Amino acid sequence: MNHYYSLKFLFTFAILSNVCMLVQWSNAFQLSSSSSVNNNNNNNNNHKKKNHIFQHNNIFCRQKFLSSFLPVTALVTNTLTTKPQICLADDANPGAQAEQAVQVLATGEIKKLFNEGRAFEQQGNIAAAQRIYGKITKLAPRFIYGWASLGNTQVALGALLPAEKSYSTAIDLCIESNKEEEKFGVPRCNDLYLLYLNRGSLRLNNGMPKEALKDLEMADNLRARPDAIILQNRARARELNGYYVAADRDYSVAISMTSNEVAPFWLRSALVKFQLGDLLGALDLIRRVENKFPEAPEVRAAIATLLMAKGDQETARKKYLEIPDRARLKYVDSSYLNSVISWPPKMIETLATLTEAVGDNQKMLELSTDPTSSSM
Repeated sequence: MNHYYSLKFLFTFAILSNVCMLVQWSNAFQLSSSSSVNNNNNNNNNHKKKNHIFQHNNIFCRQKFLSSFLPVTALVTNTLTTKPQICLADDANPGAQAEQAVQVLATGEIKKLFNEGRAFEQQGNIAAAQRIYGKITKLAPRFIYGWASLGNTQVALGALLPAEKSYSTAIDLCIESNKEEEKFGVPRCNDLYLLYLNRGSLRLNNGMPKEALKDLEMADNLRARPDAIILQNRARARELNGYYVAADRDYSVAISMTSNEVAPFWLRSALVKFQLGDLLGALDLIRRVENKFPEAPEVRAAIATLLMAKGDQETARKKYLEIPDRARLKYVDSSYLNSVISWPPKMIETLATLTEAVGDNQKMLELSTDPTSSSM
C-alpha cells in the first residue's frame, strides 16, 4: 500500500499569524513606495516565501505556500500547520467496510478524483481543487480527508465559515473512526491533533478566541509533546483571552524551540512581556525582530512605544516618526489597535502618550473633520 498525504495544508491558518503580519507590513511598505523593503522581508523570512518547501517529522509531503490566497486579518502567531496523513489505497479494496462506515482510505473513483485535486493544488489552481474536493464530499461524505482538503481550499480562498464547517466535519469523522474497533490492515485516523490545530487557528483569526483556545488546548493534549506550531497558536489564543502569564510561557517555549530564526510572532511575545511588566525582556526581543524587519511599521511603532515607557522620549519620537504618515496615523485608530493588530492594553495606553507627543492625535482629528481629505 502506498502512503500519500492530503493536499498541502497551505500552512492554512496555523501560520496566518506570521503571514498576516508580513502581508500587513508589506502593504504598509507599498503605501510608502518602499517595494525593495517588501522584497527584502520576503527573502529573509523562509516560512513565508511563496515557494517555500518544508518537511515535518518525515511524514509530511512537500508543499508550496501560496501567501496571496490568505486574507489579511489580525497579526497573530507564527505557525506551520502541516497536513494530516492519508492513505490512498489501490483500486482493489478487499476488506471493504460497510457503506456508511467512516472512510480513511481513498479508493476507486474517489482516489482518482483526490489525486486530480492534489494536482490542481500543486499547479496553484485552488478554485479547481476546491470544486474537486466539493465533489468528493458529495460522492463520499464519510471520507475524512475529503472534508479536510475542502477546508484547506476554502481557507485559501477566504471562505472562513464554510472552512470551519468542513474542518468540523473532518474532526467529527476522525473521532468517530477512532471509536470503531481497530481492524487489521485498516488505517486509523491519526491526525486529529492537526485537524484541531487548523480549526483552532482558523477560529483564532475569525473572531472566536475562546473557541480557538479550546481547539488548541485539545491539539496540545493530543500531540502529547511540546510542539512549536501549537505553542505559537495557543500563546496567541491565550493572549487574546487575557491569559498573559500563560501566553508568555508558551511564547517563551516556542522561541526556545525556534531560536535560530527570528519570526514575527516574537513581536507578540515582546508585547506580552511588556504587559506583564518585563520592559527589558520586551526590548531585547523587539530589537532582534527589528534586526530582521527594520522598516516594518508595526516593529517601529512597538520599539518607539517601549522606548517611551523606558523614559527615552526623544529617541521614541524619532523612531515613531520614521513610519510614513499614512501608516503611522493608523496607530491613533482604536479599532485598528484593538481589532486588527490587537495590542495588549498596556501597549495601547503607552502608545497614546506617544501619539499625543508627536501631534498625531490632533492631525487625525483634523483629517476626520476635513471633508476634502481622502480616507485612510
